[in-house]
Amino acid sequence: MASLWGGRFEKDMDEIVKEFNASIFFDQRMYNEDIDGSIAHVTMLGKQGIVTEEEAQQIIGGLEEIRSEIAAGKIQFTVDDEDIHMGIESRLIEKIGEVGKKLHTARSRNDQCQVDGRLYLKRQIREILGELARLEQVILDKAEQYAEDITVGFTHIQHAQPITVGFLFMAYFQMFRRDMERLQDTLKRMDLNPLGACALAGTTLPTDRFLTTELLGFRAPTENAMDSVSDRDYSLEFLSDASISMMHISRWAEEFAWWNSSEFSYIAIDDSYCTGSSIMPQKKNPDMAELLRGKCGRVYGDMMQLFTVMKGTPLAYNKDFQEDKESLFDAVDTWKACIRIFAGMLEKTEFRMDMIQKQLGKGFLNATDIAEHLAKQGIPFREAHSIVGRMVKACEHKGCDFDGLSDEDLRAIDPRVSTEVLGDISIPACVDARTSFGGTAPSEVRRQIQVGREWLHHVMQAEKETE
Repeated sequence: MASLWGGRFEKDMDEIVKEFNASIFFDQRMYNEDIDGSIAHVTMLGKQGIVTEEEAQQIIGGLEEIRSEIAAGKIQFTVDDEDIHMGIESRLIEKIGEVGKKLHTARSRNDQCQVDGRLYLKRQIREILGELARLEQVILDKAEQYAEDITVGFTHIQHAQPITVGFLFMAYFQMFRRDMERLQDTLKRMDLNPLGACALAGTTLPTDRFLTTELLGFRAPTENAMDSVSDRDYSLEFLSDASISMMHISRWAEEFAWWNSSEFSYIAIDDSYCTGSSIMPQKKNPDMAELLRGKCGRVYGDMMQLFTVMKGTPLAYNKDFQEDKESLFDAVDTWKACIRIFAGMLEKTEFRMDMIQKQLGKGFLNATDIAEHLAKQGIPFREAHSIVGRMVKACEHKGCDFDGLSDEDLRAIDPRVSTEVLGDISIPACVDARTSFGGTAPSEVRRQIQVGREWLHHVMQAEKETE
């Protein structure tokens, strides 16, 4: 197949160069976006009188036939197609003849690939927002289920304070909420139409970029043609969003791996999300959690790959930019799959409250609550902090918890302290008392859940209205 750009060349490309140069084997996934962009473009050419209305309709008909043929698997692209843009255009010319050669008037592959990329990513972002919304719904339901169940809160991987399981779930809810908000912000910034920027400087032909903007559902046309064809910020921003979100998944997956261990036994992951050992018949491995943790590094790599490609590229277009697609596609596929897998695993995981209960007596989880209780009795907090520290030391010497200290023990530490002064220092009482805004008390967790449900409902309603 003769190249559509080879007029000034005397030789064909070497076969190994063709293979090295081609992007068709990965960018063909954007055939729908490419055809949508071409239909909008030729519609505009017809309205502007750059081609006749009859020619425009003939081209549109040919493009729709090609779309159907690709979807049905009747078209197999080869290295000679070079990329999805040339692959579709060459078949259009074969199908409808000379008039097909008018499609590329007033555009370049430079702006064409940008149109395809932005349309593709807009669709993918909306799908990923849907997956994140489902994950958030699972988190809210689980938080409701475990709103009153108490577990161990850690700092420095050590027992710190008692919290509810629902409180922990709502902490992750906030992380994924920010992930969704970042994606929404990215979508706003990238929702600009580069079509008509051409190679880098616009065109002398009387095009209407506002019409193609409306036809393709963009918010506005891009302002500067040179920036339009050389910009990959939207892909980098998406990859950054993906990396942050995958880090959140990896953090929770790490906790799943801990909690599933024999040392913790905090959770029971459903068999459908675990694997066994080929040699140890007793094993039930949290492989999905571990794989989710590992996939995070893959998406980080996708982000760094594109940052590295872009860092030394002068204006305007450079062939380096062809390397923007594989990392983007990989991150889209990986992130989407990980959200879906994680939501399913989370939904089918139950907390073993009987095993967690055994851990609540370790590590003096209520120490901070006692210090705060003493502060409420008028003892300066720094003094209260020191008193409780000495109480811990006394417990360690006696081999008991706080409730094992007698009035004599307490007065030896500080005459202002007694069992009567301490009052109810049980773990449930401490958790119930943490009613500060954003705290772990069940009543406050339920407030957070309600706010979360209202926010998620509003987001999903807004998404439906934009479809």
